[in-house]
Amino acid sequence: MNWRRGAGLHLAVLAGYVATALAFSWPLALHLGTNLTGPPDGDTGVYVWNQWVFQHEILVHRRLPYFTHSIFSLTDEANLSLHNYTAFQNLLALPLSGVLGVVATFNVIFLLMSVLTAYATFLLTRHVTGRSAEAWLAGLLFAWSPLLVTRGMGHFSLVAAAPLAIFLLVLMKADGHERFRDAAVLGCVVAWAATTDVYYAVYCLLIGAVFLVARVFAIHGSPQSGRARAVRWAIDVLLLSVAGLVGAIALTGGFTSTIFGLSISARSLYTPMLILTALASMRVAWHVRASPRPGAGHDAWRLAFLTVAAGLVTTALLSPVLYAVGKRITGDLVVPGTPWRSSPAGVDVLALIIPNPNHPLTPDWIADWLMSFQGGFLESVVSIPLVVLVVLIVAWRTGWRPSRWWAALAVAFGALALGPFVHIAGINTYIPGPWAVLRYVPLLGLARTPSRFSVVMMLAVAVLFAAALEWFGRRYPKRRPLILAAVAVVLLAELLPAPLTLHSAAVPKFYQQVAAAREDVRVLELPTGVRDGTFSVGNFSARTQFVQTVHGKPLIGGYLSRVGNENISRVRRNDMVDALIVLSEGGTIPPEREAALIAGGRAFVRDAKIGFVIVDRGRASQPLIDFARRAFSLRLIEVDGVFDLYQPPP
Repeated sequence: MNWRRGAGLHLAVLAGYVATALAFSWPLALHLGTNLTGPPDGDTGVYVWNQWVFQHEILVHRRLPYFTHSIFSLTDEANLSLHNYTAFQNLLALPLSGVLGVVATFNVIFLLMSVLTAYATFLLTRHVTGRSAEAWLAGLLFAWSPLLVTRGMGHFSLVAAAPLAIFLLVLMKADGHERFRDAAVLGCVVAWAATTDVYYAVYCLLIGAVFLVARVFAIHGSPQSGRARAVRWAIDVLLLSVAGLVGAIALTGGFTSTIFGLSISARSLYTPMLILTALASMRVAWHVRASPRPGAGHDAWRLAFLTVAAGLVTTALLSPVLYAVGKRITGDLVVPGTPWRSSPAGVDVLALIIPNPNHPLTPDWIADWLMSFQGGFLESVVSIPLVVLVVLIVAWRTGWRPSRWWAALAVAFGALALGPFVHIAGINTYIPGPWAVLRYVPLLGLARTPSRFSVVMMLAVAVLFAAALEWFGRRYPKRRPLILAAVAVVLLAELLPAPLTLHSAAVPKFYQQVAAAREDVRVLELPTGVRDGTFSVGNFSARTQFVQTVHGKPLIGGYLSRVGNENISRVRRNDMVDALIVLSEGGTIPPEREAALIAGGRAFVRDAKIGFVIVDRGRASQPLIDFARRAFSLRLIEVDGVFDLYQPPP
């Protein structure tokens, strides 16, 4: 067997990625059991909790891990089917947690996902370019791009991007000789993507849809004449008229006028820019037309059959979570509307080309600027490495032409990542992007954070980067080793995020006392509440669920990606819990209601089996603390920093 094409090559590739993962996460390897790359009181804490509760429901309660009484424990079981549950990562962690511990297992799985993402990208790019060294650099670029490294500080599910690369690899290998087994494999990959992050399943479906359309239709030039020219001129006139309106609003700040007795107000650029963009798109599209490819009818039926087959395989593999989703749909699922102007924004255009914000030499003001955007630092970082941009530009200038498919994929998903309205240097241009329309499409709307489309864009950029290097290697074969070595050194230096800022996973020692108590007692942490990925009632912290991995007792409140209004209503039906939520968010309750609640406090403790009350004095208001002490007759057991452990009388 040729070593370069055999197992030895793949072992060397994996060894290189493992070394990179350890170096780029340094000094995490020295603190696997004690530190995390994100703060436990943020999304990181919930991702750690995911692995714990998955194991807890399977091994302790012996049931489907998409339901739990560990949170919202005074109501019906919590449904985790719409939560960002990371089931694939949880499954990998299942045999490790008992040996390594919860925190160390989480860190090991995190590093493993980075290596797996890099290796999957290597396999895809090697198939595209036929070169191993260039493909290895593509895997390095994608897995440790500023985009994914930043997500590894909080949104850990996005680090597990391997299914995207494998989906594209299988799609390309199946192209031209589609078989049922290809459809079955694609269905398996989509199911895998859905269990790492549901966004990735949506992206796979979108990539597949674009691929199918490209297989059936071809785009050609479309010269127009006769009456068609009149239509084109009419579009031009409308285009100029709306452009004039936009200019007038921009210069005057808006105006109100009366025409034939009707008052017309034009104060915002949202609608005029939408019309202007639509007209401009029509004007560009005027010169092209789409027509079916030869044999498109036969291909369409065959592709439709294979699509259905892939869907059936995906459905079968996801049947446990779909069962839970079905129960949620027949219960309390309410899909929120999508607002036109206030939807989540995408990435700033300037963020695509700024230096790596995680690099030790990058000025602090860049990170501060990214922090100011909606979604904060974690959602705003994209940063295509400068060495990659230089390689692509130089290759283009010297005659290289990229694959239309990969270029279109990068441009399309990059445009989607800009969000509903394009921002440049923090300024809203009011120009609507593709996401302004696609966010209303069923299923696609589940990907409610458009900045994450940039993951697919970065994957396509990595493939183009490797293709450009491969072209240099063919043009200058004698200089290929030198070119690759130089690019590798500069790329490693530019991507380097180490030393990473680590966050302590330590918890107050008194939680061991909570862990030793009876299994049926509940823990009330104050402030409390219900938190969702987009809103919150009360003031619940993800840290509370993170600490639950230590003590294991059911909680009163909770935090899930998607909670639902009915779930919140069920939690607040308990008058005492509702009062605690009001006080947790800084509200007040009438004196007569407060007196009645205090009088019934001991009964609440008894019925709810409250074994411990933990107060975070850094977040809890004094009225909340005073109310809890009086209502529950609390006695202070232990103090650790800003945390107080109380216990109600037996």
